This record gives sequence, C-alpha cells and structure tokens, in this order.
Amino acid sequence: MSFDVPDDLQYLESHEWIDPATGRVGISEFAQDELGDVVFVELPSVGDALDQHDELGVVESIKAVSDLYAPVSGEVTAVNDALTNEPELVNEAPFGDGWLVEIDFDSDDLEATLDSDDYRAQIA
Repeated sequence: MSFDVPDDLQYLESHEWIDPATGRVGISEFAQDELGDVVFVELPSVGDALDQHDELGVVESIKAVSDLYAPVSGEVTAVNDALTNEPELVNEAPFGDGWLVEIDFDSDDLEATLDSDDYRAQIA
C-alpha cells in the first residue's frame, strides 16, 4: 500500500509531521492506518512548553494507545479542539482537519527531522 507523504513537511521516525512554514503538527497517514479508528486524542494546552521528542499527547484507537511526540521544541500556540468531539478527523484527514497542535519553534530543530524522501524510505 502506498501512503501520502507530502513533500513540504518534515517527519519524525515516530510518524509525527510538522509543517515548517506554520509549525502545525500531526501524525502521518501511515501512523493513522497502523492505529486504526481513532477514538480519543489528548493534547497539551496553548502556552505549554515542549522539548523536542518529548511526549506532547496521546492518541487512543480501537487497537492501541500511542504517545505523540513533539517534532520540535517550542510553545504550543494552537490546539485542534475539533478533535475533542471528532477524533476520527485524525483518520479522515491526517494532513488536513486532523492536525493536532501548532508550535512556535526554532528552525534549527528541523535538522533532527526527516524529509519526505527519508520518511518514505522508512515506511516502505
């Protein structure tokens, strides 16, 4: 099966993505497929400080409970509150309406992330 891996995003080996232009973070299409139907998402609060690779939340599916990790260090500037009542958005649109948080971050942290080609190779 082939998964969508947008070229304009950066990725973690743990399957989170970040949009370098906006700081928006989510999980990859591969990750949501592995999880199955998402039934609950726990996220940080606006203003929370995160360190790169620290836990930023939890996603619970019918198959598993998985920790979510911060792709960069920074301050949470927005949280996708729609996921409280519609956690299935993570499955339906992992790169769209299923985003998790937005982080104000230092671009130097992107050096520790994977580009789309490296991430595609990881999930192949």
